[in-house]
Amino acid sequence: MLFIDNRDITDARVNLALEEYVLRNRMGTEDYLLFYINSPSIIIGRNQNTIEEVNPTVVAARGITVVRRISGGGAVYHDLGNLNFSFMTPSVHGRFNRYESFTRPVVDVLHDLGVPAELGGRNDILAGGRKISGNAQFARPDRMFSHGTLLFDSNLDDVTAALVPKAGKVESKGVKSIRSRVVNISEFLSEPITVTELRERIIEKIFGTRDRSQVPTLELTDADWAEVNALVARKYGSWDWNYGENPRCNVQRSHRFPAGEIDVRVNVEGGCIAGVRIFGDFMGREDVTELETLMTGLHYDFDSISAALADINLDDYFGDVPVAEALELLAG
Repeated sequence: MLFIDNRDITDARVNLALEEYVLRNRMGTEDYLLFYINSPSIIIGRNQNTIEEVNPTVVAARGITVVRRISGGGAVYHDLGNLNFSFMTPSVHGRFNRYESFTRPVVDVLHDLGVPAELGGRNDILAGGRKISGNAQFARPDRMFSHGTLLFDSNLDDVTAALVPKAGKVESKGVKSIRSRVVNISEFLSEPITVTELRERIIEKIFGTRDRSQVPTLELTDADWAEVNALVARKYGSWDWNYGENPRCNVQRSHRFPAGEIDVRVNVEGGCIAGVRIFGDFMGREDVTELETLMTGLHYDFDSISAALADINLDDYFGDVPVAEALELLAG
């Protein structure tokens, strides 16, 4: 197995681009191991609808990066208290959607630390019945990777606030049900360690040493890094990939304010607003069809909509409704 040094980069866009670049362009017949720690970000599964997975108001306010990955599965939250691992191997028949062989060294290290970790559900690692790791895979005919995230000392309040709960994945709707399903690894440790110490312990488990000079390493050239950065520019850093890949969908949001109910229906195609209607029993001076026309064609995200409406007096359309709350409703 060869180790891949990501230069301690914490930009999720770069790390996902590095993972894809190595898989597609630098893999031989060996196995490879990549670790990365990202600054606050939400990583969206390849087949997910971004606007249904994230809370755009929280994402904008807290400076959370949203990036789509090439593997399937669900949305996950990353921050500096979160360790991510990726095992890259030649494709072997029957290995896809089988996680135990990839997660085994991670689980073994957690056991060494006194964490009651076990593989559970479809693709999770659990401790005490709660999730500490989610995993996903991507495969080509000749090679694949299995990557996962380890909640070591993450801000679980951000996890709760930034991700939108799905009724089918929790026992009841609401934020508390998401928070109750996840836990940090640090809560199980009798003696504190850092997230980088956890990484070094996994490296030692796999390679028999922490001395990087003794760890077999895939040497990436400046030309390789230039290709990684080019992949960020055309894909992982682009709105088209992270949001525009969304399927056609209809979004409906409503809220009753003291001034009346506002009910917003948005038709989204390719991540853009194809049409919007605003209903309700609010009383404003101006016709809301003007807002509907102004919003049509915009990217369906908080920044685009709030910028387009920045000079609009929303009181003229809705009456006495707080601007921030009106924008949150209109922008999803």
